Amino acid sequence: MRLIQQVPDVAAYLAADEVIDHDHPLVRETAARLGHAGSDAYAYAEAAFTFVRDTVPHSADTGDPRVTWRASDVLRERTGSCFAKAHALTALLRARAVPAALCYQRLADDDGTSPVLHGLVAVRLSGREGAGWHRQDPRGNKPGVDARFSVDGERLAWTVRPECNEMDYPVLYPAPHPVVLNALRSAVDRPHLWRTLPSAL
Repeated sequence: MRLIQQVPDVAAYLAADEVIDHDHPLVRETAARLGHAGSDAYAYAEAAFTFVRDTVPHSADTGDPRVTWRASDVLRERTGSCFAKAHALTALLRARAVPAALCYQRLADDDGTSPVLHGLVAVRLSGREGAGWHRQDPRGNKPGVDARFSVDGERLAWTVRPECNEMDYPVLYPAPHPVVLNALRSAVDRPHLWRTLPSAL
């Protein structure tokens, strides 16, 4: 699949905003801890991915009712949905001048019913390894899910099944898609979010 930048200027994928608030002290401090002298963009991107995947539990896995959506809040509360975790990883990448985008899949039940969006991150690397955009899934692993950082073939939590009404959206967004952000902001708790998650872009 060819990934498509929604905004041609790559600078848009380094910007800070209310959600991807990589100018927040906690995001900056976390990025500084993850980076080290001599670490290149590839090594840092992998470290940031692993940190978000493994130290910020997915709220559905833990039963946490809190809904987070701002990157700094996700890092402070250490909980979030796939979308929230994608926001946190995007902020950590941008904090170290690594271009990062938000992107999405539509997943469904085995019979193709109950479609729901799933949030991913794309990282843009150049130089020695894996030049270009590469999708990553910081959702968090569990039995049956083994997502890994990779620029040599995708290692996402799920591969879409077209026969089940699933699809990959190719567009790379510099900011959360409005339908996703509206659902997160409107949710009073995670059960409410689960009932109101968008099914498509």
